[in-house]
Amino acid sequence: MLKKRTPHLPEVNFSDEGPLRHLHLGTEWIQGTMVMDDPVVLFHEYIQRMMAWLLFVEPDSVTKRQAMQLGLGAGSLTKFCHKELRMKTVAIELNPQVLVACRGWFKLPADNTRMQVVLADAALEIQNPKWWGTIDALQVDLYDHEAAAPVLDSLPFYNHCKRLLTPEGCMTVNLFGRASSFTRSVEKISAAFGADAVWAFKPTREGNTVVMAQCTPNRPKREVLEARADAIQANWGLPAAKWVRVFKPMLK
Repeated sequence: MLKKRTPHLPEVNFSDEGPLRHLHLGTEWIQGTMVMDDPVVLFHEYIQRMMAWLLFVEPDSVTKRQAMQLGLGAGSLTKFCHKELRMKTVAIELNPQVLVACRGWFKLPADNTRMQVVLADAALEIQNPKWWGTIDALQVDLYDHEAAAPVLDSLPFYNHCKRLLTPEGCMTVNLFGRASSFTRSVEKISAAFGADAVWAFKPTREGNTVVMAQCTPNRPKREVLEARADAIQANWGLPAAKWVRVFKPMLK
């Protein structure tokens, strides 16, 4: 059993830059961004790529699925899954101030029958059996105020993540850059999910690399991925055609 962490929780604040509002955890590092005239749009490229699991399910099945975010950030993924994809959605967030900020400054709706935010340590909450085998899209974006490396990045953690997933479920993880920590993170993810279950994007210009792991490995044919990408773009406005070009299995 993992011991409960008692981290220092940084002060949460925001800054406005033209049409954008950024979330900060007491430093200049941007933890999330909202377009103020379109609060549900996914602004950052790496956040858009956290939706790459959509390529591996039929578009008409999405509303019947459940998403979970580990780390609320500015609420972007939670809002998108709830409002645009119309999925049942739950976010796990450690810092109560982040939730207050998302509700007050970033247009996150109040909890309802299809969306909730659980204030808890993600490392412990994902060990609750109530979540096991229920999550189709697990999105992991856990960084502290220094944004140096993922806060939770161990083999036991990724084993627990896999246990959350349905057979068709996928985990997407934001890994910052191609530093040595990236290689170690991918090794742990591969050990938990199997090397043939892991896919990765090329890094974004900002240095974020999104990695995906499937509960049940499969390699859809390119024409299937392209057809789904067209549907994703048409239905939800995400640049999925580009994903197909820059998203590859780690094990060829």
